[in-house]
Amino acid sequence: MVLISFAKAIFTKRWKDNAGSTEVILILLRPRRYLSPRKVMPAERTLLLDHERIQRKLKRISIQLCEETWTEKELVIVGIAPRGVELAKRLGTSMGKVSNASIELVKLHLDKDDPHTGPVKLSVELGHLKNKTVILVDDVLMSGRTLMHAAAHLVQVKLAKLTTVVLVDRRHRAYPIRADIVGLTLSTTAQEHITVELGRTDAVYIS
Repeated sequence: MVLISFAKAIFTKRWKDNAGSTEVILILLRPRRYLSPRKVMPAERTLLLDHERIQRKLKRISIQLCEETWTEKELVIVGIAPRGVELAKRLGTSMGKVSNASIELVKLHLDKDDPHTGPVKLSVELGHLKNKTVILVDDVLMSGRTLMHAAAHLVQVKLAKLTTVVLVDRRHRAYPIRADIVGLTLSTTAQEHITVELGRTDAVYIS
């Protein structure tokens, strides 16, 4: 009975939504009375990368970046908020122990759900990046939409070089862009979800 009521409410919601009715809000709320919290099972998560493995991958990425930029005197690491910023900080710290270059961290904000219409904001003026070597960092690459829009914004000025880095590449490309350096490459379905948790204990899950 619970499942039938819930399915019927969803169908009714869609039909009334297309008709432009505001009653849809009441229809969505009503089935919750019939659903017991004990019946709702959380999505099972499988650990892909634990804390130690993530640290090793970030160290490898930072070493590779240092090798590819060893002649540079100045580097700018641009992290796509939110988790790309945290990864950029860690890479910058690790690279700073090896590289002789001056390393600057820049934050990039955009609407990942709708980057086409939302503004792209940098923590510095775009012209500040002119003729500099830039490293663009994000946590997960799937369709390439977010990375594509971020890169397109950066190359509005002439850069000495642009390198893209992601921790996880899901290989569901819909845009003509790739990551130059990848921590982990996965073959997943479009329905699966990747969660990157960065904190005192880092982890990457699939659910």
